[in-house]
Amino acid sequence: MSQAVSSIVITGASAGIGEQTAMLFAERGWHVVLGARRKEKLEALSKVLSQKGASQVTVESLDVTDDKSVDRFTARTWEACHGRVDALFNNAGLALGIDHVAKGVISDWQAMLDTNVTGLLRVTKAFLPKMIESHRGHIINMGSIASHVVYEGGSVYCATKHAVRAITKTLRLELNGTPIRVSLIDPGMVETDFSLVRFKDDSERAKNVYKGVTPLTARDIAECVWFTAARPPHVNIEEIVVMPVDQAAPHKINRR
Repeated sequence: MSQAVSSIVITGASAGIGEQTAMLFAERGWHVVLGARRKEKLEALSKVLSQKGASQVTVESLDVTDDKSVDRFTARTWEACHGRVDALFNNAGLALGIDHVAKGVISDWQAMLDTNVTGLLRVTKAFLPKMIESHRGHIINMGSIASHVVYEGGSVYCATKHAVRAITKTLRLELNGTPIRVSLIDPGMVETDFSLVRFKDDSERAKNVYKGVTPLTARDIAECVWFTAARPPHVNIEEIVVMPVDQAAPHKINRR
């Protein structure tokens, strides 16, 4: 009898850390399920992943802030995976602006809360019942060093990542006694589209964030996800905090 193929579900999979995580798991022969709002990017990525060695690639549009979208995505995933989901990587998230609270943009705050917190909860809730029923699964949440340290201009983004850390730790307690693993990845400075999104497509401003620094890459974080997921079933990596050597804290960066 052939061994069942492992599968990972990745939200926010169309670029950056999500894309590189998909690449890495494809190289290991996993079935990769991709979810993001930009389905055309996922379809292009799907072809690359198949060439990289993915046993199967499933693509479905996903807006984590929309109940119906999450329901469709979840149903499609369970169908494609034949009831076996080994890992869910809650990667979808964003930061918008660096305004102090007194000058904050409420729509930006709402978008961060809806995506980073409620969106993560919505997707997790959608997948958990069948994970518990099938006695299989691993929830890996994308955190940030902003879940440990706050900084000026990051009040709401930091609050969302503190919430993600609290949710992750609570899930660990709630799922104790089941084989479901729960983990958190907390990166520091990673060079992706993160700053471009934060500064609303101001490429010069985004580029300056990484000026004179050797930041982490999306692949570095994908390696952390892989290490976390690939441990034996009795091992749960609670949390990985990873930063570039040039960064000691959000505000303490060595620039050359």
